[in-house]
Amino acid sequence: MSQPETSAWAVYRRLLGRAKKYSFFLGAAGVGMVFEAGAASAFTWLMEPMINGTFVERDPEVRWSLPLIIIGLFVLRGLATFCTDYGMARAGRSVVRDLRGEVLEKYLRLPSSRFDTEPVPSMVSRLNYDTEQVTQASSDAIKVILTDSLTIVGLLGVMFWYSPRVTLVMLVVAPLIAAISGVVGRRYRQINRGIQDGVANMAQSAEQALSAQQEVKVYGAQASELARYTTLINRNLGLSIKVESTRAAASSVVQVLAATALAVILLVAGSEAAKGRMDAGSFVAMLTAMMAMLPSLKRITNVQSLVQRGVAAADRLFAILDEPDEPDRGTMPLLHARGEIEFRDVSVRYPGQDAPALAGISFTAKPGTVTAIVGRSGSGKSTLIRMLPRFYEPSAGAVLVDGVPVDQYRLADLRRQIAIVGQRVMLFDDTITANIAYGQPDGIDPARVRAAAEAANAAEFIDRLPGGMEARIGENGGLLSGGQRQRLAIARAILKDAPILILDEATAALDTESERLVQDALNRLIPEHTTLVIAHRLSTVEHADQVLVLDAGRLVEQGTHAELLARGGLYAHLHRMQFRETEAG
Repeated sequence: MSQPETSAWAVYRRLLGRAKKYSFFLGAAGVGMVFEAGAASAFTWLMEPMINGTFVERDPEVRWSLPLIIIGLFVLRGLATFCTDYGMARAGRSVVRDLRGEVLEKYLRLPSSRFDTEPVPSMVSRLNYDTEQVTQASSDAIKVILTDSLTIVGLLGVMFWYSPRVTLVMLVVAPLIAAISGVVGRRYRQINRGIQDGVANMAQSAEQALSAQQEVKVYGAQASELARYTTLINRNLGLSIKVESTRAAASSVVQVLAATALAVILLVAGSEAAKGRMDAGSFVAMLTAMMAMLPSLKRITNVQSLVQRGVAAADRLFAILDEPDEPDRGTMPLLHARGEIEFRDVSVRYPGQDAPALAGISFTAKPGTVTAIVGRSGSGKSTLIRMLPRFYEPSAGAVLVDGVPVDQYRLADLRRQIAIVGQRVMLFDDTITANIAYGQPDGIDPARVRAAAEAANAAEFIDRLPGGMEARIGENGGLLSGGQRQRLAIARAILKDAPILILDEATAALDTESERLVQDALNRLIPEHTTLVIAHRLSTVEHADQVLVLDAGRLVEQGTHAELLARGGLYAHLHRMQFRETEAG
């Protein structure tokens, strides 16, 4: 996914191109940089009249006028610094805000298979950590590079003004500093790529441990989780130390070179003074310019770390933005489907797997009927229902809705025809009303939301909550029980009123009372919808219009509950096993 090492400038240029829309703020910052550098150069230039006029000639006019000029100069520099800092921060942070929005939008447009290859914590790290590194490269680093470069040019101009010979000695050091910066930059980029990968891995490890904290405690796995995390943070520490060591070494070498240049300059300046070509004021002005240049040289050397870190982060973000979107080649509109579903010889093979997840599946589900899908764990039940909203594409065959292959419909239109209630309900840290009305294109109608909650048997617990319909439910509904979360998901599906309903083991993890309430709500939801039910408890599918029995990705039996029991095949075997378990329980 990452670009070749030689493309660092191309990546940086692409990043800077995103700042064009904020050219006003960049322009203000640029003007501020010019004045900031000019003020620094003017101050060193004033050293000559200050020394000669005050201490050598003892001119009273100079003694009073120069301090006022210096005050005015630094007031101007302060205003210029504010313009520079504000302009660069506004432009840089705006670029990062845009990137964060674009990356999240891109993640939501990627195919579902993409989420099987990268953990969500790693994706969140891209949004948070990588974009923060881009901030430093797009604003902080540019400010340092431009301001200090202008300052160095201005100070060199002052030095040339007073003594070209002495200045030429100073310029001997410049190629050496440039060569050091090049070597340091390449090393920074390599190390920072590893650091950013490490941060993503740390986030993933920590989130897994904290999300499963109850299991970690019960199985006494605190030490192993801590050891895994410690390995990652130690690796990141090592890489961070390499960055700092490289930065410190480069900075030290540059300072030694600058000190050597200073010593040589002192010798040359002494020779110039002996020949009458330099007076005390000129020498102090040059010395001040040189000393003022050293911090700028040091910052420009160290800024390589910010730039290369930002380039590595931008490289990864652009790689995400350049990934192909979820395919949506359909052009046919679909306002309201009848709900007829047909799987025609559908096969699915996941990348890297030898055996197909589904092989030659064919069946039809008529509008207003219930189709139950049963089978052992790993038989392909979830894969089958993922074909319908096109979360995954079939390797062979076709899935049809109302006689049309689903890939011919516009993707958004197709998904508007489908409501899903799963075992793992996804709720948001918001109000009950907002969760039930989630995704409603016409906004929130409180009366319809309330009616959906009542139809889902959710009103009885909602009314007991402080705030009722406006009560917040915590992250993923953490303040509610499993049955209450399920009923909110059913209320959401009732409000959507889609012609196709998918129930993915919606009652599998519930106690008997919660299951009864949820099943009662589902019984109100199912009529007049084409319903596909993945069922773990076979007792819940006795009244289905047809039952599909999957085994190892193949459709091995099909019929009604009674027909399959009479046939004495796999379904009857699974039913007997569950019946024995129920009796034993």
